[in-house]
Amino acid sequence: MAVHQLTWRATASGLEDEMILAEALATLVGDEEAVEIERTSSYHGSFIHMVTAKLTRSGPAQKALANIGKENLQVILSELVTRLDETNVIHFRLDQSDLISGILTLSQPGGQATVKGQTKIQVYPGQDPLEEAQITINNAIELSN
Repeated sequence: MAVHQLTWRATASGLEDEMILAEALATLVGDEEAVEIERTSSYHGSFIHMVTAKLTRSGPAQKALANIGKENLQVILSELVTRLDETNVIHFRLDQSDLISGILTLSQPGGQATVKGQTKIQVYPGQDPLEEAQITINNAIELSN
């Protein structure tokens, strides 16, 4: 099966350069046009920038998923049971500082800044979502070579 869509989300404080983060996301997805920056206020009133990259076409989304690298995809595949939710979305995070440096490191939610990735898997009635997700990740691993 295929990726239905792929979304990356990150937050940059008002003190950080949101353009550097946007460039890193554009490189990750391979499409500058897919990146949007929204300036908003945090709960406490300081400015923050929400940087989002979203691919809604299956082909580019599948290719962008492969861009996170074979090793990271293999980790996601091994943890798929915990990463796949009931709406057929696979969740993962990359370390934000590493991404800006051009290094793709899977990360856990918590202390350091992360870039949250989500990919929606196409699943039709009668298909097993976990099996379709495994096929999709394996296809991305093949593309990453």
